[in-house]
Amino acid sequence: MKQSFYERIGESVYREVLPNGLQICVVPKPGYAKSYAFFATRYGGMDTRFCLNGRWLDTPAGIAHYLEHKMFDTKEGNALQELAKNGAEPNAFTSNAMTGYYFDSTEHFEENLKILLSFVSIPYFTGESVAKEQGIIGQEIRMIEDNPDWQIYTRMMKALYQTSTARTSIAGTVESISHITAETLYDCHKAFYTPSNMILTVVGNVDPVHVVDLARRVLPREGGPVIPRDYGTEPEAVAEKETSLAMEVSCPQFLTGFKCRPVKDGEGYLRAAVLGDMACDILLGDSSPLYLRLYDQGLINTSFGGAFEMMPGVAYLYAGGDSKDAHRVTAEIQKEIRRLTAEGIGEDFYQRVRRAAFGSNLRGLNSFENIAVSLTEGYFHGYDPFRFPQVFDSISKEDVLGFLRDNLTEDRMVLSEIVPRET
Repeated sequence: MKQSFYERIGESVYREVLPNGLQICVVPKPGYAKSYAFFATRYGGMDTRFCLNGRWLDTPAGIAHYLEHKMFDTKEGNALQELAKNGAEPNAFTSNAMTGYYFDSTEHFEENLKILLSFVSIPYFTGESVAKEQGIIGQEIRMIEDNPDWQIYTRMMKALYQTSTARTSIAGTVESISHITAETLYDCHKAFYTPSNMILTVVGNVDPVHVVDLARRVLPREGGPVIPRDYGTEPEAVAEKETSLAMEVSCPQFLTGFKCRPVKDGEGYLRAAVLGDMACDILLGDSSPLYLRLYDQGLINTSFGGAFEMMPGVAYLYAGGDSKDAHRVTAEIQKEIRRLTAEGIGEDFYQRVRRAAFGSNLRGLNSFENIAVSLTEGYFHGYDPFRFPQVFDSISKEDVLGFLRDNLTEDRMVLSEIVPRET
């Protein structure tokens, strides 16, 4: 087992790869009562087309999320209830590129870890239970489709992307999930829920050797092949410049998105993430000149904010909130980008943003969940998230300006609006 100590952040990580290909990361936290386990597969909402046993499969949108729901079913009953009875707090989530199952507990940790590893690696579906789940998830989908925040984001993604599966809702649609069968779920589990496509991360007052030994005993000995995936060939141009939908809202809402250049996996992925976050804070943060100006003019309120995101083959920066004049706000955003790239970023302001961003990353180490998810994402994308201090050292004002200049251009921008429905 390899131990890495990160002097600048005071953390240690123990890593080992089992013969079946499973990556295990353990971050010891002596003296803490709680321990946290996160078992994740590199399989999410975007992975709808893949090659299994030499045959390309096109699976329904929403199947990764559907599979997550069904994985808690066991021959004996329900793993959620079993973990809860054992004093654990379990849950799961599906993102565009990952599905994760986790729990935290203050007692019976190894017993709970055995339950987690067992139910995730041994699927149990019946035609009856799959059909029943369609009604439950279908109701969830109808509820989120009535949510303005969901609509405005989903419509922005469809405006940004022409072919990438990033434009597809993680939950799918009522129609798409109607095509999911037990056989399809077994195919997806066989393809992606193999140890070589997964990682187990544990944070807490645990013995790394015991964690590795338990995983070796419980999990399958075979790791499974690498599964080719097809996310579509995405052109540089956006799909459409504007989209608008009338809903039952009291105030107009908007999101403006920029189709940024995607970044390949590897050490550069972490650098791109930090750079994009800093560019977002400098342009849109609540201490930025743009934010203060728009707020003083009454064009935005405290709901305004932005973020930079990356997924397989795509990257985008977006901003939005409530506004009665979204077109003017987007024009002001473009104006501020031109000003920054022409005049540069003030040194004092840049250093404040940099210190705040670094501090945010450092505070993230206080959360067991954040540590586990960060290590998981780093493993899946080929970088070490605990090297973020060195990444911050490598980024300059000129790098941030280059990001703004290259990615936040008018031809890469779209506008998604939700407006009040006329009575």
